[in-house]
Amino acid sequence: INAEYMGHKDQKDIYYITGESRKAIQNAPFLEGFKKKGIEVIFMTDAIDEYVVSKFKEFDEKKLIPVTKEGIELPKNEEDQKKWDEVKKQNEELLKIIKDILGDKVEKVVCSDRLVKSPCCLVTGEFGWSANMERIMKAQALRDNSMSTFMVSKKTLEINPEHPIVSELKKKAEQDKNDKTLKDLVCLLFDTALLSSGFSLEDPSSFAQRIHRMVKLGLSIDVDDEQEEKEDLPPLEEEDNKGEEGEGQSNMESID
Repeated sequence: INAEYMGHKDQKDIYYITGESRKAIQNAPFLEGFKKKGIEVIFMTDAIDEYVVSKFKEFDEKKLIPVTKEGIELPKNEEDQKKWDEVKKQNEELLKIIKDILGDKVEKVVCSDRLVKSPCCLVTGEFGWSANMERIMKAQALRDNSMSTFMVSKKTLEINPEHPIVSELKKKAEQDKNDKTLKDLVCLLFDTALLSSGFSLEDPSSFAQRIHRMVKLGLSIDVDDEQEEKEDLPPLEEEDNKGEEGEGQSNMESID
């Protein structure tokens, strides 16, 4: 960042994103809304960048804002803001249902206007580590695990209410919020959001098995031929819901 660079910019703030490499972050879901509105974001790919930007919050009287943190709303005019407020209100029930399904995996679930092509992403709190800092700290040979527990903040799931996947989830939730397929899809979306947002999976095996079930569904594989394998699959819902069975289950529900 230098004075010459800042001199011809109309942006009120300086946005940045840190990551392992340019290739790893250039297509990150956090950037979609910024690209659409033509807002510039600085790429920081050196490990030292993560430490440096955390020590100062402004440059040339402009705030330094990480696009991977929560609380970012892109600039809107008054009419667009009213429309956005209405969209958030319409999705309040869906946000609550998703939070109930994910439980303590996320601190909260909110609507996001930074997403365009992606259905969801995961962001961290203002004072917690970013996904990139978590990666750096996990690679430290003499890391302090107690400090890691303290600094790893709860994640916030941001959803794109205008994405077709989210729209269909909303319809499904309105029909039956205890639908097994709904729960399976929400868990799968959460796992993919972990990966696309730069985090690592806590349980790669369960994620792989969910993907395999989706592949079976796409190939119209009869579940009855896979009974033995079905018994080894991890449960996708709470113990008190295991006995629930509804009429008209979909193929995916049968696989679950």
